[in-house]
Amino acid sequence: MCKPSILFFVTFLVFISIGFSQELPPINSFKIEDYEAGNQNWAISQADNDFIYVANNNGLLEYNGATWNLYETPNETIMRSVKAYKDKIFTGFYMGFGYWQKNDHGILEYYSIVNAQHVKMIEDEQIWDIVELDGWMLFKSLQRIYLYNLSNKTIKVVKTKNRVNTLSKVDDVIYFQDNKQGLFMLENGMPKLVSNHRVIKENFIVDVFKKDNKLLLLTQENGFYFLNNKRVEKWDILSDSVLKGKKIYSAKLLKDNSFALGTVSDGIININQFGETNYQINQSEGLLNNTVLSVFEDNDSNIWLGLDKGINCVNNTSPIKIYNEKNDFLGTIYTSLIYNNNIYLGTNQGLFYRDVNTNKPFKFIENTQGQVWSLTAIDGKLFCGHDSGTFIVENKKARNIFNNTGTWQLIKIDDNTILQGCYKGLFVLKKEYGKWSLRNKIEGFSSSSKRFVLVNKNKVLVNHAYKGVFKITLDDGLLKVLKLEVDATVAKGNLSSIVNYMGDILYANKEGVFRYSKISDSFTIDSVYTKLLSTNSYLSSKLVHNYNDNKLWFFSKDYIKYLSPGKFNNKPIVNKVFISQNISKAASGYENIIQLENDRYLIGTSNGYIVVDLDKKHNSNTYNDFNVCINKINSFKTDEPKQAISLTQKTEFDFVNNNLEFFYSVPLYDKTLNTKYQYQLEGFNKDWSQPSFSNSITFENISFGDYTFKVRAIVGGQISSNVSSFSFKINKPWYVSNVFVVLYVLVCLSAFYLVHVFSKRYYRKQREELIEKNRKESELKELESSKAIIKLNNDKLRNDIESKNRELATSTMNIIKKNEFLNTIKNELVSGGDRSITKVVNIINKNLNNTDDWKMFQEAFNNADKKFLKKVKQKHPSLTPNDLRLCAYLRLNLSSKEIAPLLNISPRSVEVKRYRLRKKMELPHDSNLTNYILEI
Repeated sequence: MCKPSILFFVTFLVFISIGFSQELPPINSFKIEDYEAGNQNWAISQADNDFIYVANNNGLLEYNGATWNLYETPNETIMRSVKAYKDKIFTGFYMGFGYWQKNDHGILEYYSIVNAQHVKMIEDEQIWDIVELDGWMLFKSLQRIYLYNLSNKTIKVVKTKNRVNTLSKVDDVIYFQDNKQGLFMLENGMPKLVSNHRVIKENFIVDVFKKDNKLLLLTQENGFYFLNNKRVEKWDILSDSVLKGKKIYSAKLLKDNSFALGTVSDGIININQFGETNYQINQSEGLLNNTVLSVFEDNDSNIWLGLDKGINCVNNTSPIKIYNEKNDFLGTIYTSLIYNNNIYLGTNQGLFYRDVNTNKPFKFIENTQGQVWSLTAIDGKLFCGHDSGTFIVENKKARNIFNNTGTWQLIKIDDNTILQGCYKGLFVLKKEYGKWSLRNKIEGFSSSSKRFVLVNKNKVLVNHAYKGVFKITLDDGLLKVLKLEVDATVAKGNLSSIVNYMGDILYANKEGVFRYSKISDSFTIDSVYTKLLSTNSYLSSKLVHNYNDNKLWFFSKDYIKYLSPGKFNNKPIVNKVFISQNISKAASGYENIIQLENDRYLIGTSNGYIVVDLDKKHNSNTYNDFNVCINKINSFKTDEPKQAISLTQKTEFDFVNNNLEFFYSVPLYDKTLNTKYQYQLEGFNKDWSQPSFSNSITFENISFGDYTFKVRAIVGGQISSNVSSFSFKINKPWYVSNVFVVLYVLVCLSAFYLVHVFSKRYYRKQREELIEKNRKESELKELESSKAIIKLNNDKLRNDIESKNRELATSTMNIIKKNEFLNTIKNELVSGGDRSITKVVNIINKNLNNTDDWKMFQEAFNNADKKFLKKVKQKHPSLTPNDLRLCAYLRLNLSSKEIAPLLNISPRSVEVKRYRLRKKMELPHDSNLTNYILEI
């Protein structure tokens, strides 16, 4: 049975171990799946180019800040030790040690010192530690120390009688422990006993340090001891209670004089130079494993931990500390506040608090289960806006004073009045007899009032994500809405915000930040405040202002911006705090930040919070000077294996190998900073590419010519101090070589000549054929024309013959009739007598009035002047045939004297006929009859 004192001490240790709440530096984790090698990592070192090298179960791991590469141990055994020195990486393993050096292709090649110097190692010997001193490289196994001269490449061997536990370099002196004889130092290449004190012989010495001009020995299980003039005394420190019962396996004295102690089963413990525990990190707080096999501090003061399963990198000097203690509370932080020396955190699980000056776990405030939206201190009271209404927090307890609906935000109107924005509009709280309670709901407005500001007591601006900014005018009693309108000068937007900052009412959405004017009752964009927004890494438009601080905060994916008044003028200053996307963020639109002390700020996230030290950030130069480097270049044919290319000289590639792959990186290991890359291929494009997280780029089917590939990096908003480049040439393919170009020219000229000859011949033949064709067509047309002409002539002749025949027949008939007429007259005259004369006269009259003469004349007249008589008849239907006959003679422009014999009448009678014709045609008196008939 345990004694009460022992039981109390154990209980105290348990309380310390589970009740110690920490804000820890960011931790990078590299799992087995990330580096694709063995579980255990025995040693870590850093080269001059800042690459990290790890001795792993499967071989040597190389990390360039972007990718891991594994170089298997030459004899396929476990690699136990590594030490980077200048351009070489020294390693030790089972029955061998040597160094690695990069070839022109950027690939490490191994050179065995054991084989080169014909070193005879002890059976099953392994090299566990490597230390450099004054041009010598020391390789420690459990039985020996091998000294390798870097200049003349000679080997010395320091043999010991017992096991060698440690090999430490302190002020250019090498110390090692013989586990039975004590602590030794090397002097002129020979071991010299420093102390054989009982404490040293009975304890496993993990490492040796220098403190206060005395040697400080770290034991594996009993803490620290000073060695001074062969006196050994315990270093009693506050951390002894933390170290009690823990087994230390590895350790490192850091640049800030603190100690990083790697334990077998409790992670890493950081102790400051005064012996106080800064922090302890184990698997529950971010490590991949609790067994720390090796500890290493890199050039940027990051602490690398080689674990029994995985690798961690602790950003020990980061201005950001992370709190994600899962045992304290769950959920996302939506609001935070420091009140009465306590930190209050409102989450979606309820309200939690902790004393601001302690690291004790956060405690839950009863009755606040559920979503907390806001925390507001008004006149010595802490108000909590909650999904269940409004609470007052007193004496670490919450009392509900309003439960009609959920409460977003509260703003003080006067000493006895509070206006609160709720799920269903605006409500007024009133203080009576020292107690707050609901007075009334403001009638006339029921929209959700998540964010609102006061212009004055009677005017409120409410920002609604989906409806815009409401401008509400209230009555003097704050009972109802007198005027309600939606502002037209700004657009509505999700994740927008409205805030009162230093007397300015600011509205922010994705388009910018707008300032409200009380005079014009409208918003106008403000160029200074708009600088807070970021279009490239936009997260939300939430603006945060704490009334006890003069900074205005804005949050994006890659960084946090804050605006503060200028020190020497009225022009505000915009600053950035870069935070990687790997760091947890708050829920979009609910970002929150509070000032802890001086320049330390607490920012709520989705699984805890982070603490940013702005002063430390301003004084940090970890990312102000960094280089980007090209690590590897591959050339390949399409669908064929890739070939590594020399990095040190300009290379010419055959055209079939015109596919190139570039790998590059920045050896920076700060988890809080994003690394992006830009590249440019001179000869192919003129501009830099858009920043990208990718650390490689492939160019396929590059045309022949000279090129220079360039790459630069952007870390924390800063561009790398160098631009890494590689020049190369793609040779012309065989089919565009100079000989073939000349041949192509000759072939083209010959082809042009042949084309010219053949085309000339072709067109000449075509022209001849066309001429011949045209000639034949012309002859054919001429023949056809001749035939037509002949036909026309034949038709005309036929018509003429027929006409002549008709005229001949007519003439013949006339002659016959005239002859008959004359014979009749002759016979009558022969017969004699008066009677015969009269008869002759009658016969003559008869023949003179013969209508056949008229018909023949009419036919001839119609042939000469077609359709004239028809036209006259149509115009003057009342005309008789004798009238038409007169018209025909008038058409021939015959005078009355010439017409009279034809009509067998006197000229006087012709005139009479003309007069009657005029009357029938109804011609005016001054109209000429002949002219009228000629014009028809």
